[in-house]
Amino acid sequence: MISKKRPWSAVEIEAGAIKDGARDALQRCLALRCLELPVAELLEQGMAKELPSTPGIIEALLSNQKDEERHDEALNYAAQAHGTNERAEKEVQNILKAWMDHPAHPILKAAILERSIFFVVLPFFRFNGDMGLRTISQDISRDEQVHVGVNSLLARELGENASQSLNRLRRATALWAFDDLSNSDDKWLDKDFWLRQSDQLFERGKAEELVESRRGRAVAFFEGPATSLPMYS
Repeated sequence: MISKKRPWSAVEIEAGAIKDGARDALQRCLALRCLELPVAELLEQGMAKELPSTPGIIEALLSNQKDEERHDEALNYAAQAHGTNERAEKEVQNILKAWMDHPAHPILKAAILERSIFFVVLPFFRFNGDMGLRTISQDISRDEQVHVGVNSLLARELGENASQSLNRLRRATALWAFDDLSNSDDKWLDKDFWLRQSDQLFERGKAEELVESRRGRAVAFFEGPATSLPMYS
């Protein structure tokens, strides 16, 4: 799984045009960036517990942990470019506390967060954001595919299953993120569409309605400034 990763570096981006009607929800989703580094903390807590003897587990968790720093950096650049909502930035701290205080196994919490929250927020950036957000979404998503694979496998090996209370927390987080949306003929701006994706990712681990997000996306030179492109190595 780890060998599938593609090294990249976050860079500052310039704000471009985003889809009409998406800004408020976009800023709420950006506020959720405060969960990136705590996911690394959850992995640290998980490594302090008894783990399966499967070779490579610790190395995989350490690699994933390091990714969270880069994700946090990239999303902070996005928030810097697009601005933040002061109220959302305060409210999201309550969400962060609820996740960190929940008694579920830390590896399971990381898996649920990445699978059913991050994997919904990132496509929202891709289909409603500008070039910088679309590129950030693609690069973080590539890492998160590995994270979800590792953490879900490990949670299963540990016999850890999501409780109803963890599901309620997941649902409340998704509801908060997309609260500023309403019903829309444009599915990418439809509140029920995004909540349904989170539900399906939690319950089944996949969301067929997000199949378009599986396709890679090459950025054309004329789409925006070179300064908004990440660096690869």
